[in-house]
Amino acid sequence: MSDSSPLPPVRLHPEAELARAALSTPLLSRAARLARWAGPDTRVDAGGGLAEEQLPAAAELLGLDGDDAAAHASEAWRVAVDAGLVEIVDEEAGTVRAGEELKLLTAGSPADVLAVWLAALETVIADASVPDLDDLVDALDEGGEIDFSSLDWDPEAEADFLDGVLGSLYLLTVSEDGPGDGPVPLPALAASMLVPDGMGEPTNDVLEQVSDAMMRLDDQFRMLEPVGLVAYRPVDEALMADADEEPAAPVDDTDVSRYGMVRLTPLGVYGLRARLLEAGFQAPAVGELADKGADALLDGTAGFGQAAARAETEQWLARREPLAAARELLAAARGADAGAPLRRLRCQQALSLVGAEAEPALREVLDDPELGGLARVWLSERGAAGVPAPSEAMVFWLTIDTVAAQLAAEGNSEELQALVEGLAAQHSGFFSAAWRVEHPATADVLEAMGRLHPDKKVAKEARKAAFKARSQQGA
Repeated sequence: MSDSSPLPPVRLHPEAELARAALSTPLLSRAARLARWAGPDTRVDAGGGLAEEQLPAAAELLGLDGDDAAAHASEAWRVAVDAGLVEIVDEEAGTVRAGEELKLLTAGSPADVLAVWLAALETVIADASVPDLDDLVDALDEGGEIDFSSLDWDPEAEADFLDGVLGSLYLLTVSEDGPGDGPVPLPALAASMLVPDGMGEPTNDVLEQVSDAMMRLDDQFRMLEPVGLVAYRPVDEALMADADEEPAAPVDDTDVSRYGMVRLTPLGVYGLRARLLEAGFQAPAVGELADKGADALLDGTAGFGQAAARAETEQWLARREPLAAARELLAAARGADAGAPLRRLRCQQALSLVGAEAEPALREVLDDPELGGLARVWLSERGAAGVPAPSEAMVFWLTIDTVAAQLAAEGNSEELQALVEGLAAQHSGFFSAAWRVEHPATADVLEAMGRLHPDKKVAKEARKAAFKARSQQGA
């Protein structure tokens, strides 16, 4: 995932709602309880972990039992320390006291609570990249150092892999054509990281890598669920049984959910976006442009999908009077630069959300060579009286501008191909007139039409027109 191009915009839940969700996550709530429980007699080891003899009491306080009770209590304590809920007073004596961040959980703002939760999240993600503790103990050499080569484990590579998986999960969640709030099968997530682009049928070696990655991710998502990052349905344990063992009950090999299903929670979306921003990615959120000018809105939504662009625009319009908003949008839509056609398309889409109060603004630009066409469309769609018919030159200019905008927004999409075919079919002399249109994108649009039209004769005609347009522009 490149950090140079913006990710799709995300619709975040309100901070107050996210803060409540953070406070109710099992891991942060356990960490807070331990921080309030800690007192003068609490002791930590050299690494800041809760002293082993105190783990049973900590586990009992948290209502934990079973073989993993001490481990879960130890993890909650580590989160409390890393998130600032507990502060080590004297490292040599191993004494602690409540940290400054603890009071933020009850007296702080939602943003304060989320900052504490983000610190807890970092601890858990770092822990999730570490191999099983038993493996680490086995890998200790005589000097007490970890022999990473014997573990077949590269800490940096493992952390990068988990970051990549989480980034892919974020992208799938926020993309308009992704599953949204729905779960993602674990095999698909692992394969997205390991199967090379363009590989038709994965090789046995790649399939084995995907299978190994699934098992690692199964462990990691089990760790990430208590901090509220994901909702996770683990891999069916029957799949991990020895091949010689008979399953306890009939199993359905076609049920993909048995291989693990994961989805980001609203809190998880917030957390991963914060991490992406910290890492230098452009990760916009719907609503960020609401208090900015129309130029920022039209440019900012240029790369948005339709649903996100509409949501952003609705928030922008909600803060403005319709007539003033329409005038501001129209003024920002002008221009002959490469981004201008898409700005005008976004302007047209924004104006479709404005009521009849905006009519004077549209009438003011009827004679504008760049805006007169879209103004006529807006007025005609609302049944306004006295709308002058556009000249042929304006119709052709608006057509070139519209196709240029669609090219910028969607590339060579099926919808654009259908538009191109329709234009060529409706106007028998379209190309003989279109090349003369004085629009900066005329040649590019005609070249694209030649590329997209399935009829070779029509495509050749479009390319000839593009050549004439370039010659005219260069004259």
